[in-house]
Amino acid sequence: MSKNLLSRTNIIWTVLVLVLFALMTLLMQMGIINSYYQSVIFNICINIILAVSLNLIVGICGQFSLGHAGFMAIGAYSAGIITKMIPNYWGMLLGILVGFVISTVAALIVSIPTLRLKGDYLAIATLGFSEIIRICIQNMKITNGAAGLTGIPQLTTWPIFFFCMILAIMICTSFVKSAPGRACIAINDDEIAAEAMGINTTRFKVIAFVVGAILASLAGAIMANYFYVLTPGQFTFNRSIDILVMVVFGGMGSMSASVIAAILIGLLNMYLQQFTDLRMIIYGAALVLMMIFRPQGILGTWEFSLEKLLEKWKARASNKGSRRRYYG
Repeated sequence: MSKNLLSRTNIIWTVLVLVLFALMTLLMQMGIINSYYQSVIFNICINIILAVSLNLIVGICGQFSLGHAGFMAIGAYSAGIITKMIPNYWGMLLGILVGFVISTVAALIVSIPTLRLKGDYLAIATLGFSEIIRICIQNMKITNGAAGLTGIPQLTTWPIFFFCMILAIMICTSFVKSAPGRACIAINDDEIAAEAMGINTTRFKVIAFVVGAILASLAGAIMANYFYVLTPGQFTFNRSIDILVMVVFGGMGSMSASVIAAILIGLLNMYLQQFTDLRMIIYGAALVLMMIFRPQGILGTWEFSLEKLLEKWKARASNKGSRRRYYG
């Protein structure tokens, strides 16, 4: 276990992540990245968490879910309500944990009966669940109804955004490489064959769905503690579609693709802010073109692997060394 943690690949990844964090922090402190661009970067961090968590359900497990906005709303309102009562980091942590618990219970209630469905039926069921959550929030006194929550303490900082983003990526990539992740891939490839091999398909679908729901709740919680205001209108059907677009655009089944797509779409949104009415039209046109010319997404199922890259460099260096010895 310790050898795996201290492997060359893990050490290099740790160094790269720390360098990226230090560089971004320095640019923010120097004012090169101003407050506007900081908010864009923070939105990209939230989108990355949402994209990789949905890709776990849609791309890895093959379950067409449109309920991610509902789990995000649970996390956002749990954190918002509790941090208004306890306006410090302990309150924020408690709000995140409460969101995790509620999201887990809700995910179990929804997933156990609905994950027996397939394709469009599952999408409709999860979309209905998301709308039920939104309507409940809109009619509850504790959430302040349609007026939403205001004056939420701004506790989420750049280190928290970055840590949560890296944590979500690590959880999703580790899950894919684990035994449940391999079972989910088998279910996605051929569910009947997976069942014939003794895989409890419903169990592993539920595990993937719950993990995705918890991470969506985390994204909602850190969003609530940065943007001051929460309204039910932030978690409509369009929000679920936005997250799905990132997954499809990048490539279903690839976490690297989800990260890249979330960054690209975040930057695209920044440039399209003055054309808000055209944003969904551009999204729709982009998806149509993607389905025609590259239905597998930008990267498809390709996954970036630092270990494979290092092996290629090592092989290239050894080939050059052998040539030098041969001709020398």
